[in-house]
Amino acid sequence: MSGKLSRSEQLGKLEALGGQCDILIIGGGATGLAAAMDAALRGHKVVLVEANDFAAGTSSRSTKLVHGGVRYLKQGRISLVRESLRERGRLLRNAPGIVHKRGFVVPCRSPLDKPYYGMGLAAYDLLAGSYGWGNTRLLSKSETLSELPGLEEKGLLGGVFYWDGQFDDSRLALAMARTAANAGAVILNHSKAVALTHENGRVVGAKIEAKRIGIAGETETCAIEIRARVVISAAGVFSDELARMDEPDAAERVTASQGAHIVLDRSFFPGECALMVPKTDDGRVLFLIPWEGGVLVGTTDTPVSKIEAEPKPLEEEIDYLLDYTGRYLVRKPRRSDIRSRFAGLRPLVKPSGKVASTAAVSRDHQIFVSDTGLISILGGKWTTCRQMGQDVVDKAETVGALPRKPCRTDEFALDEGADAPGYDRTTESNSKVLIESPLLTEEMVRRMAQSEMAETVEDVLARRIRALFLDARAAREAAGEVARILAEEKGWSAPEQERQKADFDRLALGYLEAG
Repeated sequence: MSGKLSRSEQLGKLEALGGQCDILIIGGGATGLAAAMDAALRGHKVVLVEANDFAAGTSSRSTKLVHGGVRYLKQGRISLVRESLRERGRLLRNAPGIVHKRGFVVPCRSPLDKPYYGMGLAAYDLLAGSYGWGNTRLLSKSETLSELPGLEEKGLLGGVFYWDGQFDDSRLALAMARTAANAGAVILNHSKAVALTHENGRVVGAKIEAKRIGIAGETETCAIEIRARVVISAAGVFSDELARMDEPDAAERVTASQGAHIVLDRSFFPGECALMVPKTDDGRVLFLIPWEGGVLVGTTDTPVSKIEAEPKPLEEEIDYLLDYTGRYLVRKPRRSDIRSRFAGLRPLVKPSGKVASTAAVSRDHQIFVSDTGLISILGGKWTTCRQMGQDVVDKAETVGALPRKPCRTDEFALDEGADAPGYDRTTESNSKVLIESPLLTEEMVRRMAQSEMAETVEDVLARRIRALFLDARAAREAAGEVARILAEEKGWSAPEQERQKADFDRLALGYLEAG
């Protein structure tokens, strides 16, 4: 039976713990949630706090791929590819309602392309071993056009077909949060760590400010102190900020790279296969992927010096994505065709030497332990988050002198809630429709508020359903109704309801206009 996520119940569980736990995790993205799930399933007392919403940062802005990383194969990083392909297989098995297979095609425009990419992708299949999903095959020109309707025929010689995975990142984050909570973890969103607590030169907890709606419908901030035997920082691009709370002169370890995406109407690329461009001007691969009734195009790799909670695509990134899309499709998209645009910041571990671009910086994860005992986990990617969670909890058991217990997540089915195969959507589907595509109804919003810890209009429209990322105009138009429903569910005052709508309206404008 699916567990419900209720913020009031989570706060009650924290109160029952007396503010004491074994492991405190700061950060509710892919890595933090994977660690919370792992630690709770081992039987440790776990508290996770997230300043915003689960997966609100980098973890909801991915290219929605569960993959081994074809470009890492070219770089010779065999162990990373093998690990990623193994974890890809586990994710499909453990979350079949959220993760699924997707066929990909590499168009070939040179006589050498087909043997070159064919051999490389055959090696990709071999590295997957028992976790493989099917064989790579070479396609003729007509077969390539059949698999990729909308593809520009000029200069095309054929293609290479292979299998990889696709998922909804923020829905997978929610499934991990629910699974962790089912196992006993306290999982809190909109709860910011504002200071770390030290005793005798060791970090022993944190001071938390949790937002909640008061009796009169006003927003309140509740101060909570949590003590733990060990603290894990899974703060992503904000890891250096947390490290400075621990040690004011802590060295910078994070370098950020921005990945931007645009979403187009499905009519530009109406097939079921995704298109992979194996080499672009900035050294990355580029994807055109069918996603929830739209076409997701991405991603870029732009070094950034400023860390922001809500990064925006740069003008040159939008130009780059439109240019490459136009090189491959019959219909050349324009700026006016973009339904939504978004950007995320990758938290990469700073390399010791110089590199040509952030595309060359390792995506391997690394774990650091400060002199005070703060554990920081950096780098990595969605596909390997389960392994990252296992590794950091192993380290936490050592640093916190906790009992060593075996990891259980490799074979553990996630609680997918409303995404689970067989979930009965009858009542939700028959209620008032707020957005046609992606479908959002009044009863869906109520479920999100009651059992998915959706606390704001943004939580609903950006992450419980992906409307903001798929069609920012439609999301903006629905914001008033979503605010009304949430006000009924949460007892908001009229001014709070209006503030929520206005806040979302401002946010949505950034998804409609280039930054």
